[in-house]
Amino acid sequence: MEKVYIYDTTLRDGSQGPGINFSLEDKLKIAEVLDELGVHYIEGGWPGSNPKDIEFFKRIKKHKIKAKIVAFGSTRRKKITPSRDKNLRSLIKVNPDAFCIFGKTWLLHVEKALKTDPEENLKMIYSSVKFLKRTGKEVIYDAEHFFDGYKHNRDYALLTLKEALRAGADWIVLCDTNGGCLPGEIERIVREVVKNIKGAKIGIHAHNDTDCGVANSLVAIRCGARMVQGTINGYGERCGNANLCSVIPGIELKLNMDSIGKNNLKKLTRISRYVDEIANLIPRTNQPYVGEGAFAHKGGVHVSAVGRDERTYEHIPPEAVGNKRKIIVSELAGKSNLLFKAKEYKIDIKDERILNKVLKKIKKLEYEGYEFEGAEGSFKVLLEKEMGENVEFFEILGYRVIVEEVSGKIRSEATVKVKVKERISYTVSEGDGPVNALDNALRKALENFYPELNEVTLTDFKVRVINPKRGTAAKVRVFIESKDREGFWVTVGVSENIIEASFKALIDGIMFKLLKEKR
Repeated sequence: MEKVYIYDTTLRDGSQGPGINFSLEDKLKIAEVLDELGVHYIEGGWPGSNPKDIEFFKRIKKHKIKAKIVAFGSTRRKKITPSRDKNLRSLIKVNPDAFCIFGKTWLLHVEKALKTDPEENLKMIYSSVKFLKRTGKEVIYDAEHFFDGYKHNRDYALLTLKEALRAGADWIVLCDTNGGCLPGEIERIVREVVKNIKGAKIGIHAHNDTDCGVANSLVAIRCGARMVQGTINGYGERCGNANLCSVIPGIELKLNMDSIGKNNLKKLTRISRYVDEIANLIPRTNQPYVGEGAFAHKGGVHVSAVGRDERTYEHIPPEAVGNKRKIIVSELAGKSNLLFKAKEYKIDIKDERILNKVLKKIKKLEYEGYEFEGAEGSFKVLLEKEMGENVEFFEILGYRVIVEEVSGKIRSEATVKVKVKERISYTVSEGDGPVNALDNALRKALENFYPELNEVTLTDFKVRVINPKRGTAAKVRVFIESKDREGFWVTVGVSENIIEASFKALIDGIMFKLLKEKR
């Protein structure tokens, strides 16, 4: 089986994406999980550009990384020797496992950006690669703007590649730096390069400005490229780089070629979300392969078919990339959705009348503004109630919230009166805001009866306006995320009053925990 080498540039090219700023510790953590994933090359940064990248190359040596750590830079400046070029000297100084340098292919850049002549540019490429090869280490040559350069002047673009190869470059990587090419162009040009540059190992580096970064990478591989450069989750400048979380499964599962291996592929979803977390980005739900919605089924027809054979609406088993199937309950749900979700919660619905009753209730509530797609905790509570289970753990007799300004500071106080096992508990608590005060008061009232609630903490609070045209009289939908030692759950409340909506979600959150402990 042919092998494709994975070159990850999340720590350098990916960090140039809008809103991404990795600390040194972030970069070290990401390098470790990339190595766990099994990528072959990890580009650590450009040591000639900033002190943080220099420090990364020092620190990474203390980590047991199996992948090759690559230092990135450019060809020498014009009219000087490589030994006098500060950038090239800085690459050698950090002592990486391999070097990657880029050079100009497009005459537009040679004349406008470098402000030099075509012959000098060829000398810059040759001498820079030759200089680095004297270290005895691997040198990867990135032909920047290759496809644009090829379309502008085919002969000169190929000549730049031949100079890098003549100087000893181990890899020639073709870069669609502007990300403007379509797959048909990539296919034609890569085939011509493979035909004309004999003996070269070819790679592809695609950007995503036409949303074709992944497609262009896979097409190039099919045409003979054996290295692919990209980033986790497609981070990168402008519209990003080719997304390795889609490219790698494409190689393994669609092209049936070897890259990181099937066992490592199962780690992909976890590592994708971990890197998002370090980057402080919300994981994209609809991201192929690794997104939470990649194998989510909402329509009743789809769910029914998937129940009979997953292949009807899933192009691969989700477990192959470490993801999982998700059945969504909404107003579009059919009986199949409810049966799937009930099975997840180990609830056996045998009575058709109960099934119809639950379905009718969900459709009614969603018409009123509820949304169970993102609040499966509330769905379970609803299901248990409609099943006739004994879920009367407590009864709310009343509550009150006061928000006042005292000495220039806002103070929130909540009072809750509950009945538990024929006993009445009346508690008062303060909080950072009205919802926090309500949460504190409700827990205070219940924890003596249900000590397991001590494990529960609130982790997120979201408010959505349902009918904004009604202004301050609009309904709001409140989602509250809670967690314990075992996991997370989300509950929902809806009302014209944000406090009431929040309290409904809080109550469902506590009910979910008590039901879980009951089972």
